[in-house]
This record gives sequence, C-alpha cells and structure tokens, in this order.
Amino acid sequence: MKVLVPVKRVIDYQVKVRVKADGSGVDLANMKMSMNPFDEIAVEEAVRLKEGGTVDKVIVVSVGGKKTSDVLRTALAMGADQALLVVTDDETGSDVEPLAVAKILKAVVEEQKPDLVLMGKQAIDNDMNATGQMLAALLGWGQATFASEVKVHGGNVVVTREVDGGLQTISVKSPAVVTVDLRLNEPRYPSLPNIMKAKKKPLEEKAVADLGVDISPRLTVLKTQEPATRQAGIKVGSVGELVEKLKAGGLV
Repeated sequence: MKVLVPVKRVIDYQVKVRVKADGSGVDLANMKMSMNPFDEIAVEEAVRLKEGGTVDKVIVVSVGGKKTSDVLRTALAMGADQALLVVTDDETGSDVEPLAVAKILKAVVEEQKPDLVLMGKQAIDNDMNATGQMLAALLGWGQATFASEVKVHGGNVVVTREVDGGLQTISVKSPAVVTVDLRLNEPRYPSLPNIMKAKKKPLEEKAVADLGVDISPRLTVLKTQEPATRQAGIKVGSVGELVEKLKAGGLV
C-alpha cells in the first residue's frame, strides 16, 4: 500500500504574525517557517502505518518555492521514503489557492497512484479547510474528514471522525482521501541520525507547468489587518450594577 501525504510550509505556530504596514499582506521577512502542524500529524500517521506493516511506501509532496524543500526534508527525517516538490515561480510566500493545489495534487496522484492520500484538515495560515475535499471531488474518490483515528482493513479505511455531536466512525473504500485532526497522534521529533539519512533520500522537483495546471489566483485580497485591540474592562460596585449594565448592553 502506498500513501501520499501533502504538506505545506507555513509560519511557525509559535511566532507572532506581523501585518505589513501597507496592509498588502503578512510580513514574512525573517519569519521562522515550519511544516503545517496538521500535515505533520498526517506524516506521523503515515509513518506509523508503515511501521505497523500496513503501508509499504510513504511519499510526501509540497507546492511552493525552493525553500519549501526544508519541510520535505523534515518529513523524510520523520520516516517518509521520498519527496516531491512542485516548484512555483513565486518565492515571496504568496499562497497558492486551494483549488489550484487540489488540481496539482490530482496530477501527482495520477502519476504516483497511491492507495491513500493522508493530509491535514487545514493549513494554519489561511484556515480554509478546502483542499482535501476538493481533491476528493476532482479524483472521484471517497473522503473522510477530521479524522481522530485511522485504521486500514484490507481495501477499506476505517476512520473515526470528530463531529459536532461527538464521534462518528465511517468506512471508505481505498483509494480515498483522509484529512486528519489534532487528536489523531503526537508527531515525533526527528532524531539526528534520521535527519542525516533524510539528506540522502530522493527529493524530486517538478515545475507547475510540467503538470499543466493553471495557478493564477481567482481571489483578490483587498486588505489585511490585525485584529482590533481588546478594550479595557470596567469594575462594578455591586451585583445590581452589573445586572443593569448587562441589561443596557442587551446581554440579559
């Protein structure tokens, strides 16, 4: 069984994001970048399936500039077997929209022929939560989203997924697309020997043009701004005063 894991390079989740002074976007200068946390969980799960003997090969793929290879090397150090970077011309870090990414991944899937696509449910930079669903639709494959547990039984993938009312367990036939949630696992830290081994693992590069996909943006960002500063609270002298203020604000 072969698993394909798409990963994305994003601003590290521990870094405070800065907005450019002109409001044209996010300032990426000297920002620490890392693998999208949800994608890291997907890589970990794929590697665990491989270690358990269910999966034979794990391939990671990413879309972006040349610098994106660093997150692919991290995935290789975690235990993936090979990597593919679909290189875009834009090195400034501007986002490729979900539909374009889904079309690129569709072309990669048709070439690599995996039995399962395991990916993060969303990227923390745009929170769109759309690429996995779009990819499943383009491929005509079954999908299971927000996975908190993944088990493979023969030609079926059994997924426990988080829904508003609790947990739902479904079974989808392979090939399928599964998007993972935070509670699926705890990603490992790559050891130094594995980091060194990752440098010798194959990392192939392809241009977007080679896949015949148009990545021209369909959305226009009008303005980017930071959230409004929280206003200071006030102290009240009694419960009665509190109730009156809540009534005046329409909260009770």
